[in-house]
Amino acid sequence: MTLIWGTNYSIVKAAFREIDPQAFNASRMAIASVVFLGIIVGVRRWRVSADSAVANSLSSILYTPIPFTRRDWLTLAWLGVIGHFLYQYLFIGGLALTSVANSSLLLAATPIVIALLSAVMGQDRISRFHWLGALLSMSGLYIVVGRDASMSDHSLTGDLMMLGAVLCWAVYTLIAGHLMIRHSPVGVTGISMALGTCLYVPVSWPALRKVPWSSLSVGTWAAIVYSGLFALCVAYTIWYVAVRQIGSARTSVYSNLIPLVAMLTAVVFLGEPLAAPKVLGACAVLIGVALTRVKVGSDEGSHEGSGPKS
Repeated sequence: MTLIWGTNYSIVKAAFREIDPQAFNASRMAIASVVFLGIIVGVRRWRVSADSAVANSLSSILYTPIPFTRRDWLTLAWLGVIGHFLYQYLFIGGLALTSVANSSLLLAATPIVIALLSAVMGQDRISRFHWLGALLSMSGLYIVVGRDASMSDHSLTGDLMMLGAVLCWAVYTLIAGHLMIRHSPVGVTGISMALGTCLYVPVSWPALRKVPWSSLSVGTWAAIVYSGLFALCVAYTIWYVAVRQIGSARTSVYSNLIPLVAMLTAVVFLGEPLAAPKVLGACAVLIGVALTRVKVGSDEGSHEGSGPKS
């Protein structure tokens, strides 16, 4: 997941040179929604004829044998609005208006926000090592990208949009995690994304109409497909499998590895220098993530997720 989202930053930024950010996002969301719904329908039919042992090994991720109730559908609708329509609109809009450094620092607050909300909602028991790890990881990110952060009237709008995206993602993660106690990650993510896309496409329609689709480069088309299939379909599924297995608070800390992947990608493929402070910051991030794995007491982590522990 961190590898996909880490490389996705550079890919998305490059595509923005040819296509409006919101049009790009609407396109990849439409692709991801179609793929998710195709998987949901296909797996349901496949289970009828598949060997039961094989089918059951994947059912917890791909298939939901329990039908959605009316309350579940209302929750899915809210998830579509908060986690896909609002989050994606704010995230892509913010990424287009502010720097990668500013975006990374603001997104680094995600584990803190999720941990706070999770503790308030009683979903996770947050240990002192988790708080220490999250703070250390955030400090490491400041060393890596913080010195490149800037503040201007132009970037302020993007920063505020990114902050709104962080709040939307935190709420979405916690609500969806609760719903996936009874339903599969693919089912919850796919249906809520399809509902969110139905709102997103009409709002982005003016931008979509202006895109010269026939003149887009192969690289931009590849970015749309890659971002839709991997950054949305694959990475979202991994995220929620992890939320169900190890809890939302612990899973969210791994998102702080994303800027490190982006940094290493720039070093390897763009030839950017790797200075000593960045190496120090990267070490702080890795140690911070490791600290969140420390358990205190025999029952620590018993409230971190509804599935078996990894």
